[in-house]
Order: sequence, then structure tokens, then C-alpha cells
Amino acid sequence: MISRRNIRVKVMQTIYTSLTLDEEQKKDKAQKRLHEHFEQSKILLVYLLYFLAEVVRYAATDARQKAAKHLPTAEDLNTNTKIAGNLILLKLQQDEALAKQYKDSKPELIIDKELVKKIYGQLKNTDTYKNYIATESRQPKEELGIITYILNDLILDNELFISHIEDNFSNWDDDADMLIQLMMAYLHKPGSIQFDHLLTKDKEEFANTLLQTVLAKEKTLQEQIIPKLKNWDPDRIAVLDMIMMEMGLAEFLFFETIPPKVTINEYIDIAKDYSTQQSGQFVNGILDNIHKELVQEGKMKKIAYKKN
Repeated sequence: MISRRNIRVKVMQTIYTSLTLDEEQKKDKAQKRLHEHFEQSKILLVYLLYFLAEVVRYAATDARQKAAKHLPTAEDLNTNTKIAGNLILLKLQQDEALAKQYKDSKPELIIDKELVKKIYGQLKNTDTYKNYIATESRQPKEELGIITYILNDLILDNELFISHIEDNFSNWDDDADMLIQLMMAYLHKPGSIQFDHLLTKDKEEFANTLLQTVLAKEKTLQEQIIPKLKNWDPDRIAVLDMIMMEMGLAEFLFFETIPPKVTINEYIDIAKDYSTQQSGQFVNGILDNIHKELVQEGKMKKIAYKKN
């Protein structure tokens, strides 16, 4: 499912795009924009599964085209299509929830058919594929193995595919790692993903509450942050850095079950990935100082947190 780190990134991006809105517009439009961010993650996940399935299914297309030649050879008439009946592919085709997502998002409208053909052509020349079709038996381990090989070695490691995805999905850089993990879990257990509920209820509540809290209490949060900036001019601080510090402080004050160390470490990592080279250290220093002050003043009200 969608991770809390990914949620924080999407909340940060939503707040950033809300800066140009007036106060009346912020609440409704920001909430809608946050929902759109999560919807884009789902659509990208569905497309990745669709593209993978199209590469596997192309074996049947390839066989039909060869057999339809004016003068097909014996080899053309006996093209091995074992992979088109792959057990994992069949389970994907039987997943009604995935079929519904295909119908709704219409991935066929953006599929690059030539790229699908090219990747299948590369697959046919690999020893892994030749070993797979050399036997008629279908062992679950081998069936999964060839699918994950296609995904990891031929699709995700393909520069043309990455360019194709980046051209069509602006959220690829943000969501890639998370969605690949989701895909692998799904391939191991087809039908295991509830596509309309990639966010669990508690994570959806966390996302909505974090967004609403930062927007509603922006001035209060800045009043506590700005005095800690010392010689820094607030107007010259990277906008994303200020947003991340506001989010971190909001978690300190209004999210009782999130340990402060988790909050600080999360925003250090996000700052390193999304802001300037110095942002990680800067955000760490400010949040750490605020945390220590809140503890000294008895304002840090945290419920004991234990992992299940």
C-alpha cells in the first residue's frame, strides 16, 4: 500500500501548489488536488500492469502474424506461444478489479505498441526465455520467474520504456519505488490489491489531517519556526524547506502517535530528494531545535508508540 513517506511527499506538493490560492479556495481545491495525486498513483500502477501483460500477450500476436505470411515457413507455423498462457498472466486476466481499472483508465490509449513489440523481440533472444519455452510443464515458480524477469530486466531496465513513462506520467519519479514494490507483491499474489483502496483508512485520515492542519495553522506554525532561523531571512529560504518544517512541526504538535525521530528523519530524507543540497541538514537542525524546546516546555504530548 501507499507509504507514509509517499503521503508526506504528496501533501508537500499539494501545499506548494496551493500557495497561489486565496484562503477560501485553499481548503476545497487543496483537498481535491491531494486526491488527484493518489489517483495518479493508482492509474500509473494499472498502466504498469497493463504494459507488462501486453508484452507477455504479444507472443500470440507474433505467432498470428507469422502464420499469416504469404508463404509461411514451418518455423513460422510453429511459433512457441507458451508464455501467452502463463499462469500469472491468466490470473491477471481473471482479476475483475483490475479489469475494471483497465476500463476506467483506458491504458490502451497511451500504450506504445512498437515498444511492446521491441521488448518482446528482446525477450525472444534471451537465454532465460529460451530455457522457459524449452519445457512444456508449468511450474508456479518458473511461471512467476519469467514474468518478474520481463518486468525487472527488460521493462524497468529499458531507457525507452522509462522515457515513455516519464512522458505520460509526471508522478513516475515520486512513485516508482513504491509502485514497483506493489507490483511485485501483486504478481506473487494476483488479486491481492484493492485498487480503489490503495490508502488504508488510517493513512487516508493521516493524509487529509496533515494537509488540513498545515493549511489551517500556517501562521501559528511559522510563528514558532521563524525565531529559530537566526540569521536566515525567511523570504530567502527555499519554499519547500519552509513547507517541510511546517509539516514536521504540525506532526510534533498534532499527531500524538508519530514518534518525533520518525518525523525528523522522514523530512530530512524528503528534503534531500526534493529541495537543495543543504536542505536536509537545514531542516534537520531547525526541527531538532524546535523538538528540544517543545520537550523542555512540556508541549510535546506524545502517546507511547509500539510497533505491532
